[in-house]
Amino acid sequence: MLDKPLAQFRSLRVEFETKDGPVVGVEDVSFEVSPGETVCIVGESGSGKSVSSLSLMRLVEFGGGEIAGGELLFDRGDAKGGVIDVSKAGDNTMRTIRGNEIGMIFQEPMTSLNPVFTVGRQLTEGLRVHKGMSPKAAEERALELLRQVRIPEPERRLKQYPHELSGGMRQRVVIAIALACEPRLLIADEPTTALDVTIQAEILALIDRLKRETGTAVMFITHDMAVVAQMADRVVVMFRGNKVEEGSVEQIFENPTHDYTKALLAAVPKLGEMTGKAAPEPMRLMGDEDTEVKPIVSTSEETILEVKNLCTRFPVKGGFFRRTVANVHAVEDVTFSIKAGETLSLVGESGCGKSSCGRSVLRLVEPLSGHIYLDGQDVIGMGTEELRKARREMQMVFQDPFASLNPQMKLSDQVAEPLMNFGMGNAAERAERVAQLFDRVELPRSFLSRFPHELSGGQRQRVAIARALALNPKLIIADEAVSALDVSVQAQVLNLLMELQAELGISMLFISHDMAVVERVSHNVGVMYLGRIVELGPRSAIFEDPRHPYTKSLLKAVPVADPRKRKSEKDLNFKPIPSPIFPVDHTPEPSVYDEVAPGHMVLKGNWGDFERDEDAA
Repeated sequence: MLDKPLAQFRSLRVEFETKDGPVVGVEDVSFEVSPGETVCIVGESGSGKSVSSLSLMRLVEFGGGEIAGGELLFDRGDAKGGVIDVSKAGDNTMRTIRGNEIGMIFQEPMTSLNPVFTVGRQLTEGLRVHKGMSPKAAEERALELLRQVRIPEPERRLKQYPHELSGGMRQRVVIAIALACEPRLLIADEPTTALDVTIQAEILALIDRLKRETGTAVMFITHDMAVVAQMADRVVVMFRGNKVEEGSVEQIFENPTHDYTKALLAAVPKLGEMTGKAAPEPMRLMGDEDTEVKPIVSTSEETILEVKNLCTRFPVKGGFFRRTVANVHAVEDVTFSIKAGETLSLVGESGCGKSSCGRSVLRLVEPLSGHIYLDGQDVIGMGTEELRKARREMQMVFQDPFASLNPQMKLSDQVAEPLMNFGMGNAAERAERVAQLFDRVELPRSFLSRFPHELSGGQRQRVAIARALALNPKLIIADEAVSALDVSVQAQVLNLLMELQAELGISMLFISHDMAVVERVSHNVGVMYLGRIVELGPRSAIFEDPRHPYTKSLLKAVPVADPRKRKSEKDLNFKPIPSPIFPVDHTPEPSVYDEVAPGHMVLKGNWGDFERDEDAA
C-alpha cells in the first residue's frame, strides 16, 4: 500500500503572463513522491523548482502563474475521497488541503509571516481552523512546536511580533507553523537557507524524524548539495523549467550523467578544501578548470577598520509605563581589526550578535560604547553630515534582498541611487556606470528596466551587490550576502567579491553561518557566541586547530556533500543557547583572551557552560 505515490506531477506546464507575452516557468515536468520518502529538487534560482511546488498548493495562481497543462495528483486518503487532480480542485477543497494535508515552509520568512500578528496567533491559527482546537490547547501545541524547533524562551516568543526575532528564529517559526497540523506531505522550499549550521542540522534531523515517525512525505527544494546529501532518498535535478536528471541520492552524487548536475556538484564549497592554503582562492567553476586560480593575498599593512571594546544593547520594555526592564546584550566587548584588501568573517548561530555587530560598525544601530575607527577616523564621534560622507567608504549588502530593494523602483534607478545621492556624474555617465555594474555582477542589461519582483532571489542579491559597489567603497559589510543563493550563483558571487577585492583592494567584513563558504573567502575568522568573540585568528588556525569548544561544535555540525557520510542525530550534541537578556543593573565581565599562537586568540572563562558540558559528555 505504501508504494502508492502520495503526489504525482505529470507533464506539468506552468506559464506566467508578462507584458512581453507568456513566459514558461515549468515546461514539462514529471516525477512522484511516495509516503515516507524525501525527494530533493535541486537547480538554480529560476529553474522552476519553487514554481512546481507552488503549483501543487495551487498558490502559483496568486503570483500571476497559470497551470497550462498536465496533471497534479494528490492522494488525500480513502476517508477523504482518495486521489484527486489538484489542478482542477475547487477553492474550498484547496482551503482544507493547504496547511492541513500539505504543509509548506517558505523561503523568505519575513514575507510569509504577517507583521501585525503575534507569533502565537499565527502558530495557533491553523490548529484552530483545521483541527478545531480550543485556544488553550492550541497554545500548548504551539509551545511544544517552538520547543521542537529549538527556539529559546518559547513562552516569550508567543507574545512577540516577527520583526522582534532574528532571521534564523523567524525561519524556525515558519517551520513550526508548517509542522503544526502534521501534514501528509511537507513541501520545504529552501527551509534552512537562513539558518546557521547547528540549527540547520537540528531542523534537518527534526524533519527526518518526523518523516520516520509519521510517514510524512517530504518534497525538499534546495540548492545546498550538502543538505541534499544529508536528506534525500531521491533527487530531481531541474534546469530552465525542465527535469534534466532523476535518480537515487547515491547515483546523483557518485555518477551524475548530465553536464548541469556535474557543474552543480563542482560548485559546492567543501569544508577542508582550503587546508594548507595561506590565502583565500576563487572557486574553479565548470568551464574554467584550465584557468589559473590566483590566491587573494593582501600585502598592505594599512588598517582600514579597527573596532575596540564594542558594546551594543537593545532595551526590553515592559510594564504599564513601557520602562526598560532588561537589556539584550547583542554585542559585548568585541575587538577586531581589518587590513586593506583583507576579509574578516564573523560566524556563529543566529542571535549571536554578528549582524548587530556589522550594523553597529555602520551605525545603522547605535552602539552603547566602544570605538570604531574607519581609516583612522572615529565613526562613533561623527555628526550626521560627517557620517553621511563616511558611508561612501563603507557599504552594506543585506541578507534579504527583497527587503532591501524598493519594490516600486526599477533596478537601474536603485543602483544609480547612491550615485545620485552623492551627486556623481551626469545622467548619461550614471547610466553607463550602472550598466557596467550589471555586467560586473553578470546580470543581463535587459534587466535594467525590471522591478525586483520580476527577478529570482539570487538575481536580486546580485542587484544589491551592484548597488553596494556603485560608490567604490573601501569596506563592504556582507551580512549573509550569499546565504540565499544557489550553489553555482553563490560560487560566482563569491568569486566576484574576491576578484573585486583583488582588483580594487576592498576590505570585507563577511558575516555568515556557512562554514565552508567562510573557509573559502576569509583571511581571518572570528567565532561569535552570545555577543562575544570566543575565538579569533587566521583562517587556517580556526579551521585546522580550533581551540574553543563552541568552535569545535560548529565545525562538527557542518553537513558534508556526501550521502555516505550522513550525520546521525546522536552525533549532534546540541545544547540550548542561553538567553542574552540580562537585568538592567547587570555588569558583564570584560573579555579576556589567551593567545595560543601568533594572532590566535581564545576567550578565557566558562562562557555558556561549554567546558562543563564537554567534560560531562
